[in-house]
Amino acid sequence: MQAMLAYFYLSPGLFGLLFVFVFAFSIYAQLRVSGAYGRNSKIASRGGITGREAAAAVMARAGITDVQIEETAGHLTDHYDPMQKKLVLSSENYRGTSLAAVGVAAHEAGHAIQHREGFRMLEFRMALVPATRIASTVVPFIYLASFIFLRGLSGMVLDIAIVCFAVLTLFQLVTLPVEFDASRRAKVQLVALGILDQDEMPGVNQVLDAAALTYIAAFAGALLNLLYMLSRRN
Repeated sequence: MQAMLAYFYLSPGLFGLLFVFVFAFSIYAQLRVSGAYGRNSKIASRGGITGREAAAAVMARAGITDVQIEETAGHLTDHYDPMQKKLVLSSENYRGTSLAAVGVAAHEAGHAIQHREGFRMLEFRMALVPATRIASTVVPFIYLASFIFLRGLSGMVLDIAIVCFAVLTLFQLVTLPVEFDASRRAKVQLVALGILDQDEMPGVNQVLDAAALTYIAAFAGALLNLLYMLSRRN
C-alpha cells in the first residue's frame, strides 16, 4: 500500500489529469447550480408560500421554536448558523415563492432539524469550524511566504500547509453527509406538509441535486491540494 501511495503522489502526469478533471467538474457544478436555480426561480409554487414561510413550517413541525429566520443580501447566501440559532435566507429566497426559493429555504430548515436532533455529522462539522477558519486564514500566508522567502513550499512551511489542507479536506468530507441529509429532509417535508405537490418536486430536486455537486467539487479540490502537498513532501 505504501508503494502504491508513493507512486500516486509522485506521478506528475496523474496530478495534471486530476487537476483538469477537478477544474472541469467545478465549472460544471457551478453551471448546473446557476442553470437549475435560474430556471426554477421563475416557476412559482402553486401554494404561493414564501421561502420564509416554508422554512418556518418545516421547523414548526419538528417542534423548533427558538430559531430566528432572517433576511440577508446577496445571491444564494442562504445558511443556517447553529451557534446563534439563526436561519438566514437571501432576499430572493426569503420573499420569493418560486420552487427554487422554497427548496433552498426547506434545505436550510433541514439543518435546523439536524441541530435539534443532534445529528452527529453536523456536530462534528461544528467542532471542526475553529480549526477550519484558522487553516483557511493561514494558507494564503503560507503561499506568500514560500514564494517570497523560500522559492516554493518546503520544510516546516510545507508541513504546516499539509496540516492545513488536511483540516480543510476533512471539513469538506464531513460536509457531504450533512448537506445530503438536509436536502433529503427538505424534500420529504415539502410534500408531507403540503407546501408543494408531488409533481412540483422535480424543480426542487434539480436545484438541490445541483447544489450537491458543488459540495463534491469542493471536497475534490481540497483533496487534490492535500495530495499535491503530500507529493511535494515525499
